[in-house]
Amino acid sequence: MNAVAPGFVATEILRGMPQKILDTMVEHTPLGRMGQPEDIANAYAWLASDQASFVTGHCLSVDGGVVVGT
Repeated sequence: MNAVAPGFVATEILRGMPQKILDTMVEHTPLGRMGQPEDIANAYAWLASDQASFVTGHCLSVDGGVVVGT
């Protein structure tokens, strides 16, 4: 079994967040941007593909480097 651990993703739920909070999220992301839903979908698609057929027991961080940068 594998899992995907997304970081800050620009989705509808964040529309109500104050800009200052959103800016802070981006500041804490080494790649300097919010993730897009497609970033997370691509990770799931890769894990479901034959390219990842020998990957097991992994939690794939798709967070723009947040975990690495802390």
